[in-house]
Amino acid sequence: MAANRTLTIEPVTRIEGHARITLHLSEDGEVEKSYLHVDEFRGLEKFSEGRPYFEMPQITQRICGICPVSHHLASAKACDAIWGAAPPRPAVLLRELMHMGQFVQSHGLHFFYLAAPDLVLGFDADPAVRNVFGIINADPSLALKAVGLRRFGQQMIERLGGKRVHPNFAVPGGVNTPLSSKDRDAIAAEIETQLGVAMEGVGLLTGWIEKNHDLALSFASFPSNYMGLVDAKGGLSLYDGQIRVCGPNGERIDQFKPQDYLLHMAEHVEPWSFLKFPYYRKQGWPQGAYRVGPLGRLNVVDRIGTSLANEEFKRFRQLNNGRPVEGSLFYHYARLIELIYALERIEQLLSEPDILSTDIRAYGPPGLRPRGVGVIEAPRGTLVHDYHVDANGLLVRTNLIVATGHNNWAMNQAVDRTARAFVHGPTVPEGMLNRVEAAVRCYDPCLSCSTHAVGKMPLELTMVGPDGRVLTRVVR
Repeated sequence: MAANRTLTIEPVTRIEGHARITLHLSEDGEVEKSYLHVDEFRGLEKFSEGRPYFEMPQITQRICGICPVSHHLASAKACDAIWGAAPPRPAVLLRELMHMGQFVQSHGLHFFYLAAPDLVLGFDADPAVRNVFGIINADPSLALKAVGLRRFGQQMIERLGGKRVHPNFAVPGGVNTPLSSKDRDAIAAEIETQLGVAMEGVGLLTGWIEKNHDLALSFASFPSNYMGLVDAKGGLSLYDGQIRVCGPNGERIDQFKPQDYLLHMAEHVEPWSFLKFPYYRKQGWPQGAYRVGPLGRLNVVDRIGTSLANEEFKRFRQLNNGRPVEGSLFYHYARLIELIYALERIEQLLSEPDILSTDIRAYGPPGLRPRGVGVIEAPRGTLVHDYHVDANGLLVRTNLIVATGHNNWAMNQAVDRTARAFVHGPTVPEGMLNRVEAAVRCYDPCLSCSTHAVGKMPLELTMVGPDGRVLTRVVR
C-alpha cells in the first residue's frame, strides 16, 4: 500500500488573490480531509488606526481592484453614522447607481471570464486553453459581448466617480459630484443591449445545467444557514436594509439591524488559515456557519423588485421545490439573476426625477459619534465596516468582515465534499483537481480583501528528508 500523502493545489486559479488547497489522502488514495488555506495578509484593520475617519472611503477601496466600490460605499455609510448626517435622497440614489455598476462589472467578470471556461470548455479541458483565451477562441462573439458588458459597468463607475478603479465619489453625508444628463442618457442607451448579454449568459448556464443535471445538483452541495440584506418587504436589497438569517430548510432564524451585527455574529479561528470563520452567535460554532453572496441572498429573500430578474428568481426557487438551493454551482445561476437585477435597477434609478439633483450632500451637527457601522451587499456577499473614533475623529479600532470571510466555512465544505467525490488514488488526473478548484470558484472569493487581524499566524515549517519522509514540523 502507498504511504499517506498530501496533494497540494497551489495556486488556486481564476480567483482574486492567493490560496492553496491541501488534500490529505489515506493509504489507499482516498481523501481523508481537505483544507483551503488563505495565507496572504493585508492587515488593513491595524494600519488604519490613527487615520482620520473621513479618509477611509478612499483608503479601504485600495485593498482590491475588483471590488473597490463595495468597500468605498460601505466605508462611506460607516462615516455617515460617525458624522451624524444622513445623505439626501439624490445622494443615496447615486451611490446605489454606482453600486449597480459594480455588480454589473464584477458579476460579468466572474461568470464570463472565470467560471465559463469550465462550463464551455469542460472541467477536463487542457488547462492551457481552459481560460478566457479559450473562450475567445471557442466563441468570439460571446467573448466580445462579455468584454462590452464589463466595460459598461466600469464606465458607469467612471462617469460617477472619475475613475473606473478606486473612484473619488462617496463622502460623509453624501457624494461629491452630481450626475449629468449627458451621462444619464449615455448609460440608459446601453441597458437593453447589456440585458441581452446577461440573458444570453443565463441561457448558456441553464442549458449546461439541463445537460448536466445530476452533477449540478450534487456538486459541492450541502445544507447550511444563509444570510443577506432584505428590504422592508423581504425583497432583494443590495445597498441597504436589515440582515436576515435563514436556516437549511428556509426557515427564518433572525433578522436584525446592521449596526447590531456584533450581537448576532462572532468569528472563529483555525491554525491553518489567516482567514477567520464568522458564524451566527446564537447557534455557536460550527452549527451557526452560513453562506452569503448570490446564493445566500436568493435563499433568504422573498422576491426581487424588477420584472425579468424576479421571473428568473421564481424558476431558481423551483430547483429545490421552494426550499433553499444547496448546490454550489448554482452560485453562478444566482449571480446571473443578480446581474439582470442590477441592469434593471439601473434603468429604474435613471428614471428617478431626483437622479440629476444637485442636492447631494448633508452636513452633520457639531460633534462626532464614537462609532459608525456601514453594511452593504458586495457582489460576493455581506460586507461590514465598523469604525470606532476618538474625540478628534481618529480611528482607534476598525473591524472588517468581508464576504469571503463569511463564506470561509462554506468554501472549505465545498472543497472537502468535491475532493471526496472526485479524487481517488493512486493517480489523480488534472481534471479532478480542477473540479476541486471549481468548488472554490463558485464563491468568487476576493482573498486580498479578507485577512486583516494582526496576531498569531498559521505559519508551518516542514522539513522533508531525501526519501520523502517528514523529519520535523514546526507550527506557530
